[in-house]
Amino acid sequence: MKRYAIAGFAAGAAMMIGGALGAVSTAMPATPASTTPASAEIMNPMIAGQAMLRSRNLLENISASPDHSVLVTAMKDSGIADALKSDGQFTVFAPTNSALSSLPGQMLSQAKLARLMGYLVVPGKYDSQALLKVIGEGGGEAKLRTVQGGVLVARMNGPTNIILTDEKGNTADIAIYDVYDKNGVLHVVDRMLEPGTPTRQVAGN
Repeated sequence: MKRYAIAGFAAGAAMMIGGALGAVSTAMPATPASTTPASAEIMNPMIAGQAMLRSRNLLENISASPDHSVLVTAMKDSGIADALKSDGQFTVFAPTNSALSSLPGQMLSQAKLARLMGYLVVPGKYDSQALLKVIGEGGGEAKLRTVQGGVLVARMNGPTNIILTDEKGNTADIAIYDVYDKNGVLHVVDRMLEPGTPTRQVAGN
């Protein structure tokens, strides 16, 4: 996979993250408190045969998965990886290498990497129980504001399965739930989720 120059790009990604964390919208669910008792001992599911350790941060656990090497490279090149090493709390919806392979190559230009990667990250810790709670409170759907500034919609698909819909109308299933990390939670999804097309200004002649 082609490496992308990131000089000055990490600062822009950091501003994006800071803006998303500082924004408050009454249309979005409040950041949930952890639904897991502090005393509970929860074993993380494995990803691609690799152990996911609760003592690691999000980036360390994603990097340990051979099924997410393309995602890790894109996260690092976009500057979003810095947030995944921070002390904040984030939820990452992580598409596999096969899911990312469906994107055309031009989609991974430098200008679009931060938008794409930031759209996969939601401030706050939304494990499966927190998602079920906000879906119920939202009358059947929950709108999650992403670091990129867009919205992911979470809905039920049957009694237990949660699906995500992006701004283009594409849906993704959560294939692996609740990989707990010291700074958030990770869910593996079976399809890339993309923000909508930015509004373009048309110059007059």
